[in-house]
Amino acid sequence: MGQIIKSSVNVKWGKTSNPPPTPRSKSRPDSFGDGARGSRGSHGARSGGSEVRDSWGRDDGEGAPPQPRPPRRRSRAGAVRPRLRHLPRRPPPGVPPPWPPPRCGAWPATSPGHRELLDSGLCDAVVVSSPNMTHSEILMDIIGYAKPHHVLVEKPLCTTVQDCKKVIEAAKQRPDILMQVGLEYRYMPPVAKLIDIVKSGTLGQVRMVAIREHRFPFLVKVNNWNRFNCNSGGTLVEKCCHFFDLIRLFADANPVRVMASGAIDVNHKDEVYDGKVPDIIDNAYVIIEFDNGCRGMLDLCMFAEGSKNEQEISVVGDTGKGEAFVPEGVVRVGKRAGGRDGVVTLKAEDERIKYQGLHHGSSYLEHLNFLSAIRAQGACSPAISLDDGLLSVAIGVAGQLSIEKGRFVTIEEVLSS
Repeated sequence: MGQIIKSSVNVKWGKTSNPPPTPRSKSRPDSFGDGARGSRGSHGARSGGSEVRDSWGRDDGEGAPPQPRPPRRRSRAGAVRPRLRHLPRRPPPGVPPPWPPPRCGAWPATSPGHRELLDSGLCDAVVVSSPNMTHSEILMDIIGYAKPHHVLVEKPLCTTVQDCKKVIEAAKQRPDILMQVGLEYRYMPPVAKLIDIVKSGTLGQVRMVAIREHRFPFLVKVNNWNRFNCNSGGTLVEKCCHFFDLIRLFADANPVRVMASGAIDVNHKDEVYDGKVPDIIDNAYVIIEFDNGCRGMLDLCMFAEGSKNEQEISVVGDTGKGEAFVPEGVVRVGKRAGGRDGVVTLKAEDERIKYQGLHHGSSYLEHLNFLSAIRAQGACSPAISLDDGLLSVAIGVAGQLSIEKGRFVTIEEVLSS
């Protein structure tokens, strides 16, 4: 593989999305936090290498003499991550945030919009890390573009189930495109170790999965777009799709129905944008029932900065229990037969991670996985598929609806609406 071209683009608000309101309240300094991830794992220098012969980098025609593999060139639609990290053997140019002026040199090429980026011919793969409500339009344009571009799309896949399904149906017509969803919490070392333990059968049949996220409030994003459900999809979609994906992965089953209780109790109540007060919830309990009898629960609080760990995950099977703690980086495993004295504490680390950042190195590993899937030239599926992205959104939408209606909401109801 040659070098990756990284060409960032300042994405304009799409025609089908609501432009974020202009802030009128005093706000914190801009931060490019958890809504746009992964750039510390995907930087490279601009290269004038040859075009790929097909979307997987293969030669056309049988019997052709071996050719050097052309550079794999990657771009970003919506480049906003200031903390930089590069893939091995690839020099790291800077990635400019869309609004503040550059603070250093060596920025890669930029485009005024994603369509201009596609037309430029500068990239073979695109990382979509623009605001949530723009994902659908950008993805449909990428899928519909004549030249194939592989895609890593940030979570959530889209803000609505309908848009997710629309993207999935369109993608089925493009087998030459690899599409992966950015649910990178699977790659956090403690979580990855717990996943391996569960898959090994050490805990027996999984019966209960509980995830607690006690953290700080949502960070300030460009034009405060993440303060409103119409832009983000709602807290249970925007933030919690990560955890619904993990719960489903541990349960090894599909969700059947969801019950949730949540509210706006503390955060953002003193903020006003264009006369509107934010409507995103800041705490919730969510219960999920799966088709194999397993149950999952999410305990979310976004005004709990006074916590040792931001995420605490518990997976209980009929023969044992496993726990993961982030950012402590610890996994605990115990068997029923061994009791409390038999619990083993393991330190979870990944030597490939040199800088943990806001997601404890998982964004870097996610990009390595994405690159490996592209290099496999269609021989393997993406680690996190569009269907995974759809179901993580569907559970979140069902939870939001359950809070609104005060009742259980079936996944079938959400998927068929």
